[in-house]
Amino acid sequence: MRSYQFVWLMGMYLMGMGCSTHQPSFAQPSPRILGADISFLPQLEDEGVHFQVDGQTEDAITILHQHGFNFIRLRIFVHPEADSGYSPGKGYCDLSHTLAMARRIKAAGMGFLLDFHYSDTWADPSKQYIPEAWKNLSLSLLEDSLYAYTRMVLLALKNQGTLPDIVQTGNEINHGILWPVGNIEHTDTLAELLKTAIAAVKSVDPHILVMLHIADGGQNAESCWFLDAMLQRQVSFDLIGQSYYPQWHGTLTDLQNNLTDLAGRYSQPIIVVEYTYHKKEVNDIVFHLPHQKGWGSFIWEPLNTWEAIFDRQGVANDSLLHIYDSLSAQYQIPRNDPLQ
Repeated sequence: MRSYQFVWLMGMYLMGMGCSTHQPSFAQPSPRILGADISFLPQLEDEGVHFQVDGQTEDAITILHQHGFNFIRLRIFVHPEADSGYSPGKGYCDLSHTLAMARRIKAAGMGFLLDFHYSDTWADPSKQYIPEAWKNLSLSLLEDSLYAYTRMVLLALKNQGTLPDIVQTGNEINHGILWPVGNIEHTDTLAELLKTAIAAVKSVDPHILVMLHIADGGQNAESCWFLDAMLQRQVSFDLIGQSYYPQWHGTLTDLQNNLTDLAGRYSQPIIVVEYTYHKKEVNDIVFHLPHQKGWGSFIWEPLNTWEAIFDRQGVANDSLLHIYDSLSAQYQIPRNDPLQ
């Protein structure tokens, strides 16, 4: 989740490679998403956590749905069960767990965003470790593996009737994917890898929306540089995703200024796809972006992390849940999947 700034990137920006203008075309009213990443849920349930509101035990997805959430985000690792993976021997956030969670999401009538990390463990701006099984491959074979893996996962979801509405081809990718091959310093190669992943998504279903997710919530220069670099290399994507954590990405004013600028420069709608602090304020900023370009947000792991909506025993914090009740009413959030 962390965002580290490259000195060379800013140098290029200041020398004139800043934001180009890609004027948006505006259409009908935008979907309104109030989402949550709850990828930890299977692990928490296996540890015996039961989720409660007002003393009543209920399924966590049901609780979120009842309090205004209409979309769920899941991350997926390539081989998390590996010794060097996220979950050695258990494989949390693998395909099997993802298939089971996708069934629960769709059964609840909610939207589904799938976040490919393209790693056996966490991928973020500080690390994008190539999967162990893909190490030492030629670029051609790496692209083949990336395409085949992306397509395999989505076909498995399609076969059980739970295709995601939105797919991220990488997590917080402003410094690249599949290091060292796809490091941002190898911008042309990064673009080719992203085009490969996107082609795999669209081959399964062209209606799936593809998001490029960067961790530059309050950094306008970095956001524009990355998006321009991808557009100049013909990377075609449908949505801009941003992470916003104030300790790394600046003030709420920085977030507002950046997203407002992006909304006027690019045709793609914007989602704050990770945040946890400033729950009301972040959503107010997104839903007030010009040209109806703000589609919504996804709180990161509200079941178990910083400023979580539930405590470690699974008991809901009513005051935090009520924030989402209020947001749902204020912004007329559809109860079910807004993209269907």
